[in-house]
Amino acid sequence: MGEWRPLTGPSRQVALEILLDGPLSRAELSRRVGLSPGSLTRLTKPMVESGLLVEVTAGPTDARVGRPSQPLDLDPATHHFVGIKLTGDTAIGVLTTLRAEVIASAERPLIDHTPSAVSRLVLELADDLAVQVPGQRPITGLGVTVGGRVTDRSEVRWGPYLNWVDVPLGEILAAGTDTPVVVANDLNALTEATHWFGAGRGSDRFVLLTIGVGVGYGLVLHNRTVDSPDTSIGLIGHHPLVPDGPRCDRGHHGCALSLLTVGAITGQVGSVLGRPVDYEECLDLAAKGDVAAHPVVSRAGRALGRLIAAAANFTMPELVVLGGEGVRLAEVAHDELLAGLHADRHPSAAELRMVLQPADFTEWARGAAVVAIQTFVLGRGN
Repeated sequence: MGEWRPLTGPSRQVALEILLDGPLSRAELSRRVGLSPGSLTRLTKPMVESGLLVEVTAGPTDARVGRPSQPLDLDPATHHFVGIKLTGDTAIGVLTTLRAEVIASAERPLIDHTPSAVSRLVLELADDLAVQVPGQRPITGLGVTVGGRVTDRSEVRWGPYLNWVDVPLGEILAAGTDTPVVVANDLNALTEATHWFGAGRGSDRFVLLTIGVGVGYGLVLHNRTVDSPDTSIGLIGHHPLVPDGPRCDRGHHGCALSLLTVGAITGQVGSVLGRPVDYEECLDLAAKGDVAAHPVVSRAGRALGRLIAAAANFTMPELVVLGGEGVRLAEVAHDELLAGLHADRHPSAAELRMVLQPADFTEWARGAAVVAIQTFVLGRGN
């Protein structure tokens, strides 16, 4: 089995094209990377000989050589990665192939938030997942994501859900494993996963909006994720949507946080009902027209439509991807979402293509694995 080491120049471009879109014919590869057929053959021959790339028989007969064409691909099972997403109370992990296909998943409760305890739990979870790698081969990389600000792909400068400040998580984890470790902001990681292997693949420009504990915003422009320290702050959560809406914890009336988060919706519905209520029950009640839940969920749906419109009006994306554990709101309040969207969009504006991600934390953990994949393939985080 060949080892994939960080490549440079045309070799890296060829490898990435095949990783993301393979199998690809040599003619298509030549077109994409701007190399002559002869140059491409010279470039790819050692990559095939090392086992990094494989030839697959597919397609019609190549008239030039009188035999079936042999597109180039890679074997995604040659390397495996673990991605772990940390919330305030749970560690969710997945085991993936080189193409971020999920093979196994597991989760553990987070009771002790001390960095040492969390690190031990992360490594135990990674070991539990690693034993499911076919052939018991070691995992190639470990990605860990948290909500908050992460620097140098290692240090959690601010992790509000874990009450962390300046925690060298990458360094602590590296002391306990030989597997390369990368730490990232969870929203950036989910955006990268959506870009490389998800609904945003092939889109030069798209927006990712997430709703759950908070409200998140990711942006890909010119085929690159826009990264900023402000990603961790959740600035879009304070975007005003309903002038006379409820207050958020910063005193804003009717901002996204006060209307769209799981806590906002359950709190408002529970207040009317006079009892605690979970998120799924809120949406189920609203779908049945319940007098307590329906107005809250309808208002949230319309507000979500207005938030999508604002993001689209400013960035003019080809695609809007909706994700997060609260994304079912977009289905239950679909009509209200469209009403809010169209109210704030010009009648002649292009119709927005929207895609919903699965409403579970596995997608976030897969994002952590993708950051590890990117670090392994590119030798860096983006």
